[in-house]
Amino acid sequence: MTEMDTEGVRLQKVLANAGVASRRVSEDLIVAGRVRVNGVVVTELGSRIDPETDLVDVDGVAVQLDMSKRYVILNKPTGVVSSMRDDRGRPDLRQYTDEWPERLYNVGRLDADTSGLLILTNDGDLAHVLAHPSFGVTKMYIAKVEGRVSPQTIATLTKGVELEDGPIAADKARLLDASEDFSIVELTLHSGRNRIVRRMMAEVGHPVVDLVRRRFGPLSLGPLPVGRARELTTIERGALLTLSRRDGGTEPAADDAPPRTDDPSAEE
Repeated sequence: MTEMDTEGVRLQKVLANAGVASRRVSEDLIVAGRVRVNGVVVTELGSRIDPETDLVDVDGVAVQLDMSKRYVILNKPTGVVSSMRDDRGRPDLRQYTDEWPERLYNVGRLDADTSGLLILTNDGDLAHVLAHPSFGVTKMYIAKVEGRVSPQTIATLTKGVELEDGPIAADKARLLDASEDFSIVELTLHSGRNRIVRRMMAEVGHPVVDLVRRRFGPLSLGPLPVGRARELTTIERGALLTLSRRDGGTEPAADDAPPRTDDPSAEE
């Protein structure tokens, strides 16, 4: 939509409605050249856009205009399966979505015996980017493992180990604590392979005792208690949408489609 269009909604009103800032401050942002529409800087206060089709960002951070989309972060407890309806009657994710009227789905999976960060949303396009390994979204885990992990083992994790389904290397690995009986290891990787952290640690001789996912892309669990869910903040939503717009231009091959959320082989 061009600056001369008379239809649509004034850009400063759109920004104010989206919670970016007051209309007056939004006008200042526009005049300062900090707002883009569809990748083009817009400085004219009379500019109108279509909130349903145009993409807006401020200082390079995407702005959510479609308010029908819901984004929720959950600190999943152990013993809960990553499914909205488990056909075996095990505890599932439905108990954490009663607060929201939309039908939400989980982005990716965590094993029943792994706790931590899960994203729940009704935004299928965003879920596609976040869940599919071809887009390289990183996840950070804290693993309690058996035995004393050595610096050499940490180096091995980042150089790579050979598993039955091929080689894998952590993007980052860090030893947080160690005793004779147990160690605490932080691992960051973008693989979506089944039980990848547990298999990597077992391969280097340190089976996982407890595993928590603390980060997913730009999101962090922070102080969110186990078993609690909350909506993302405006800043968090912006970070996720920015990520999806940056990485969403490359579609995976047809035979490399994202796993269905009810596919148990997709568990991480």
